[in-house]
Amino acid sequence: MPKLTRRNLMKISAAALLLPNAAMAQDPAALLRAAFNNWRATSSHAIAEMTIRGSSGTRSLTMESWTEGDDKALVRFIAPARDAGNATLQSGRRTYVFNPKLNQVIQLPASAMSQSWMESDFSYSDLTKARELVDDYTHTLLGTGRHSGHTVYIIESVPKRGKPIVWGKQIVHVRDDYVLLRQEFYDQSGNLVRTMVADRVRNLGGRPYPTELTMSSVDTPGQWTKIVTQSAEFDVSNPSYLFTRSNLQNPR
Repeated sequence: MPKLTRRNLMKISAAALLLPNAAMAQDPAALLRAAFNNWRATSSHAIAEMTIRGSSGTRSLTMESWTEGDDKALVRFIAPARDAGNATLQSGRRTYVFNPKLNQVIQLPASAMSQSWMESDFSYSDLTKARELVDDYTHTLLGTGRHSGHTVYIIESVPKRGKPIVWGKQIVHVRDDYVLLRQEFYDQSGNLVRTMVADRVRNLGGRPYPTELTMSSVDTPGQWTKIVTQSAEFDVSNPSYLFTRSNLQNPR
């Protein structure tokens, strides 16, 4: 048996912090909340590349994003030139988009949240999914599986009555170190519509992180959107003006 040195004890304690306790393992809402906290932390800043493979070919965009809490997010595209300047702001339950060619900020109505974001397989509502999925759904733990030596919790999430949500349900796979591995979206008839999969997980910013995510739709086989996070930092200090309409249109 290895000697329990101070260094070994610190390693054991750090590893234990990543594992859900018995109570959390039985609380699917807590597991989902922990997964989104791992994803966004109290705040974050990241650079990512989004590749869209559609019927007309493949194109790639580079974006810079910031988040704060679970209800603020700003995504600004910085390349290529034709897309640079386009931006999306989530502030609470409101979502705004800025088109530099029109030099106009538009608040999206609730009916537009399920529309394609930048012609990708992601929708505008995917930017707000952290709060919506945890708070507006009822969650049931269906079972567990294994992935790369980790326990995976399989959770069914059904919208609460009266919530304006397009999906009939979602099935979410969360690893025991709070990595969101898979998210399946079903329509009101119980048919699978699209799937988001974490293709790669690696340590980023001091935490296990899904650095490659692919969203694909059942009705468009061979077409998909992949987001690869190139760099990220968490628990950063964001300026107070960052998540405002004025900064959306005229970035400082």
